Amino acid sequence: STDMGLMDDLLGKAAGAVMGGKGGAGGDALGGLLGQLGGGGGALGQVLGSLGGQGGQGGQQWLQMGLQLLQQQGGLPALLSKLKGAGLGPQVDSWVGTGANLPVSPAQIQQALGGAGGGNILGQLASQMGVSTDQAGGALSKLLPELVNQMTPSGSVPDNHGDLLSGALGMLRGR
Repeated sequence: STDMGLMDDLLGKAAGAVMGGKGGAGGDALGGLLGQLGGGGGALGQVLGSLGGQGGQGGQQWLQMGLQLLQQQGGLPALLSKLKGAGLGPQVDSWVGTGANLPVSPAQIQQALGGAGGGNILGQLASQMGVSTDQAGGALSKLLPELVNQMTPSGSVPDNHGDLLSGALGMLRGR
């Protein structure tokens, strides 16, 4: 619909304004991330569309949850380190790198983020979303590879990853 096109256009302009002066790939990553929110083009958009079910609203909520997870864990490097520590090093490296993303299973996400030793991050997110930990693990197993991929367009974590996160969350909450 034209509303969706207008919203994407506004988001693109907002992303440019938020990232103005930050330089290069970071702003492009945020613009690309938010440009795919409507469930339109790109792999992240397809993932959000599949998670969203009706009307795409759910996809945006999942994206917001994924971004909040990153923020709560101390940013992208801290979450990636936690996942690597849980034995997901090859997967994480593939998401950050420029090649194909290796898949991760819901069980692997639950093991990495759901145990008491990890503070049961997955359980907290599931209760915020009003879903089961199984559903949250399943959604994150699809979302995290693409989210990390979009936030690391040059094959490494950008220096301004914290600004990317807070800017993206601010725009999502303001929609």
